[in-house]
Amino acid sequence: MVGLDIGTTKVCAVIGERNEHGILAITGVGVCPSTGLRKGVVVNIEATLRSVAAAIEAAEMMSGREVEVCWTGIGGNHIDGINSRGVVAVTGKIRETREIGPEDINRVLEAARAVVIPMDRQVLEVIPQSYIVDDQRGIRDPLDMIGVRLEAEVHIITCSVTSAQNLIKCVNRAGFIVNDLILQSLAASRSVLTLEEKEIGVALLDLGGGTTDVLVYADGAPYSNVTIPAGGGMITSDISKVKNISFETAERIKIDTGCCWEGLFEEDEEVIVPGVGGRPPMPIPKSQILAIIRPRMEEIFKMVKEKLDKLSLSRPLGGGIVLTGGGAQLLGAAELASHIFKLPVRIGSPLPVGGLVEEYRSPIYATAVGLVLEGDDRERRNAPDRGGELHSRDKGRPTKVRRIIDWFKNEFF
Repeated sequence: MVGLDIGTTKVCAVIGERNEHGILAITGVGVCPSTGLRKGVVVNIEATLRSVAAAIEAAEMMSGREVEVCWTGIGGNHIDGINSRGVVAVTGKIRETREIGPEDINRVLEAARAVVIPMDRQVLEVIPQSYIVDDQRGIRDPLDMIGVRLEAEVHIITCSVTSAQNLIKCVNRAGFIVNDLILQSLAASRSVLTLEEKEIGVALLDLGGGTTDVLVYADGAPYSNVTIPAGGGMITSDISKVKNISFETAERIKIDTGCCWEGLFEEDEEVIVPGVGGRPPMPIPKSQILAIIRPRMEEIFKMVKEKLDKLSLSRPLGGGIVLTGGGAQLLGAAELASHIFKLPVRIGSPLPVGGLVEEYRSPIYATAVGLVLEGDDRERRNAPDRGGELHSRDKGRPTKVRRIIDWFKNEFF
């Protein structure tokens, strides 16, 4: 099972497989810098496919597997989410009982997803929030219940058709097959949020390089998702412009010594920046770096808070805010977020799955690990007899060859 997180600043690949006891464990992790995306959208296919190939190759080397198929994350400004409702009449075999079956649930979900969207957009996810059976609300699973009228409240996530196609094309040209596209923030929530947090309400902030993806859970199901067109790359750009240093040097300073909360600032040491073009090294006080980073982080959090304040939630976010992604590693991010949102804040690292725990217990791997978990869940739901088989040549799944053979049989026999 392979999760591929293609971001603005990095590409992460994570390989997981089930052992003889059926327990999923992470066996390979690979990371490569990404230069072919801008704000989550592919702008250079060649650069992106090289990063994809390098990240998956690093994961293959660690796990000893050869990857063919992967679950790929998608995000960016083009992602949009709407809440919808569908209604159907229950068609039970025995008219007196009207027992709700799987076909009724499928029909009501199809009715709920029948919304008008532009031609250049496609439905990415249809996530059930709750069901209503004959005006009885708050039902999570109506299967085998008796009723006449079945309603479903769902959260529909849409994306740009061309952005999705370009992402798939990059992975295909790198030599791999996309099993399916999964929303990055949904995958991240799968790996870092607990069931209790989802139940009492929580907002997940995935602080990426080009965008900040926000996914709000209420009553155990996704309620809203928004994308803020600002991320850690803007902080690096600010440092680079203000201090007249290269982008790479500014990124290193941000990662090594960056801070956005004064309370964690012990003493005003100096950071030595190497000179450009033979010039002598230049010392920069850490306080000046803080003065550059904090306003930008405040701006990002305030934009998110403005979006959250517009939501008509039935109850406050009892689970508070969970920060994940590369930006969550910035020193003081949780303290600053708590100050702005007036809610409890924690840093979200992937929950222990097994295998190389020390390798992936970092916010930067939250989405990739979540893609493995989400992909495994979907495969087990769609084909329970597969037992979570890993997509790899070592397991004897020659996908390309099998497709050619199937096509040959359909054409000539």
